[in-house]
Amino acid sequence: MRSVLRSPLVAALVGGAVVAVALLLVPGVGREGSTTTVVQQAPVASPSSEAAHRGQAAAAEQGLTAHDIYERDAPGVVHVRSVLRASAGSSPFGGAQGTSATGTGFVIDGDGHILTNFHVVEDATSVSVGFDDNRVVPARVLGTDATNDLALLQVEPGGLKLSPLQLGDSSTAQVGDPVLAIGNPFGLDRTLTTGVVSALQREISAPNGFTIQHVIQTDAPINPGNSGGPLLDAAGRVIGINSQIITGGAGNGNVGIGFAVPINTAKKLLPQLKQIGSVVHAYLGITGATIDASLADLQLKVDKGVLVQTVTADGPASRAGVRGGTIDSQLNGARIMLGGDVIRSFDGRRVDSMSDLTAEIAKHRPGDGVRLGILRSGDPKTLTVTLGTAPRVAPTQTQTP
Repeated sequence: MRSVLRSPLVAALVGGAVVAVALLLVPGVGREGSTTTVVQQAPVASPSSEAAHRGQAAAAEQGLTAHDIYERDAPGVVHVRSVLRASAGSSPFGGAQGTSATGTGFVIDGDGHILTNFHVVEDATSVSVGFDDNRVVPARVLGTDATNDLALLQVEPGGLKLSPLQLGDSSTAQVGDPVLAIGNPFGLDRTLTTGVVSALQREISAPNGFTIQHVIQTDAPINPGNSGGPLLDAAGRVIGINSQIITGGAGNGNVGIGFAVPINTAKKLLPQLKQIGSVVHAYLGITGATIDASLADLQLKVDKGVLVQTVTADGPASRAGVRGGTIDSQLNGARIMLGGDVIRSFDGRRVDSMSDLTAEIAKHRPGDGVRLGILRSGDPKTLTVTLGTAPRVAPTQTQTP
């Protein structure tokens, strides 16, 4: 699992722990003069709450208990073991111990394709996958995307009983929706935990320093070893890939804040991962700071947008004439560069923040020409930029689109 620094909190590796299943007492009718009490598991969510925003098809699937979902989906969750290069050692981006790392993955089709996190197999010289029948088979790393912490594995399907998980729609997730996680925390195979979606549209840092967008936050207990495992909705469909957690200190334990890469991101990138083994991302080549109330003291004459901090030498933005900051300053103890352009729009769409800018760039391909609306010393200008190809690693660990 990958860890991320979030001062003063430290995001550690993702994983899971055992959780008790709630019980519901339902009075029933027995023989005359007696009462029978039937004990049954409570469904993960009531039909009314789920159907409100997912329609009748979802409502029909309600009534599933956590046990029902586990029985159906756990066989499709696998234990991923990576043998690392000797030089890799222990990494803050994975559950590496010496020259090995462990994590979780899940089967997505009958051809033996398995999704997991990039940081689970990063620097691996070999990868093996363990199934619920205790069979362990070698796996090939078919494709990786460090920018979204995704990896696609493939095993030879012959002789295996594959149980693909159904991929859901992460865009339908709402705060408060019940979710389940199945994974291998601390090597404990196929552990189930439950919780809710606690926030949406979070951003986390990818292993290569870029920013992962539209991340799902959950309080379902996940711990080291859960990396790459599925985050499931109340119908047992995958809506996210568990990737990171925040811890309250130097320890690796969960404190109720975990993050999952949305499954829609993975579904969009699967064709590239299968066909060419990597993902090509568009690139602007700047670092920037979101203009909001925290920068009010700078008197920038605008209250929203992106203040360009640095421009990558000979990058797309540089070639288009975008200017970075020239005055090194401090604001509330943080370094900020002043004097750079302010980006207000991207190809005609308003940009209020770095998140907006990154999301707009993600919609494009390298080579696309776009119009960049900027303010320079208060004067509006429009620059034409030809987007480039993102490097393997972000030039800095700041927000870099």
